[in-house]
Amino acid sequence: MEQFLQVGVITSPHGVRGEVKVFPTTDDVTRFKKLKEVILEEKRGQRTLAIEQVKFFKNMVILKLKGVDSMNDAELLRNVPLLVSRENAVKLKPGEYFICDLIGLQVSDEEGKFLGTLTEVIQTGANDVYVVKMENEKEVLIPNIKECIIKVSLEENSMTVHLLEGLL
Repeated sequence: MEQFLQVGVITSPHGVRGEVKVFPTTDDVTRFKKLKEVILEEKRGQRTLAIEQVKFFKNMVILKLKGVDSMNDAELLRNVPLLVSRENAVKLKPGEYFICDLIGLQVSDEEGKFLGTLTEVIQTGANDVYVVKMENEKEVLIPNIKECIIKVSLEENSMTVHLLEGLL
């Protein structure tokens, strides 16, 4: 299980006072208002910076990070992922999972026949679609709907599914 979760990626400086534009990779962009700090995943390692100010502009988040005080400082952070610890992550409702926790699950049908490994989650808007790579290297797409997903167990690293007619 991942210790840190990505909430965004710094895209560019914003202005001359060290603010940065962030492309959010979280479902709830308003969560940035509640964050006190973020972890920067830089090439030389991770560092934690406090958030001084949060603004929203179109589909972007504008952050002022403590210690980033000029456009030059902000330029050095271009394309740096922003992470949060699990403790600072959004609280999930029962039956909700972080995508990074689903990747790698062993998927079987309701009769116990192993289908493959969940390798990707496609977010379509209506419902997510799970990409399962089978042993023969083919992929099966399984919609995340209650008729298909019977059980998810992160502890057992497994998912049990019902395959609707035509999925295979």
